[in-house]
This record gives sequence, structure tokens and C-alpha cells, in this order.
Amino acid sequence: MKTTRLLLGLLVFAGLLLPAGAAENTHLRAILVVASNDRGPSDKRLAAYEPTLRNILRFESYRFIGEGSTSLAVPAKGSLSLGQGHRLEVETEEADRRTVHLRVSWFDGDRVLMRTVISQRPGVPAVLGGPARGNGEVYAVIVVGR
Repeated sequence: MKTTRLLLGLLVFAGLLLPAGAAENTHLRAILVVASNDRGPSDKRLAAYEPTLRNILRFESYRFIGEGSTSLAVPAKGSLSLGQGHRLEVETEEADRRTVHLRVSWFDGDRVLMRTVISQRPGVPAVLGGPARGNGEVYAVIVVGR
């Protein structure tokens, strides 16, 4: 009986020494989009995000260019390739149980387009407005975590 109590006490003490939030993961999906003022339908793959895109970017239509996804521990670093030479480099930091801070660097080849911090909540898309493409078009990236 004394041995059982001693082992139980040691296990509880060892559990208190473990860091809080250890071994948490986040799954990220990022979608590269081109926004334009050309009238016409947006890409159907963006239907779930179109209201958010319209609210933030205020363009008429949106085209899907490419996407990438990754799963990262918190904290960790990773990269997502989005197509056409675009990629995101992401560093995760724990904020609280439901929110993860993402330090995001958006690259076009070797050129940095943007560096920012996003407070990512599961299922809530964040939109990064990017550089002009020409022809009145603008790149954007949708970042969604699970």
C-alpha cells in the first residue's frame, strides 16, 4: 500500500514538471488567390471564403491559384508552397488553448513580400492582402487553421 502511494505521488509530481501545452499541433492550409475587379463568377473552390475576401479586399472576383498545407507542433517552424513561386514560412507560438500565434513570412521566389503575425483560431480564415500583379489584379493568401 505504501509503495502504491509513493508511486502515485511520484507520477503526480512528474506530471507537474511537464511543460503546459507540450505536444500540441496545428494544421494549416494556405490558398493563393488573385483578386480582380473583372465582373464574373469567382472560382467555386473559394466559395466558402468569398464573403470574407469581399469584406476585406473589396474586389469583384477571385481566382484560385494554388494551395499548400502542413501540420506543425507548437512551437515549431515550417513552410508551405503555394504555387507560382510563392511560399509561406511560418513559425508557431502558443497564445492560449484555442489560439496560436503565427509569424508568417510570404515569399515570391527569394523576395519577401510580407512579414506579419496572425492570431489564428481554428476554422477562422485570415486574409493577407499582397502585392499588385498588374492589370488591376492583386495577390492574396487565405490562411486557415484546424
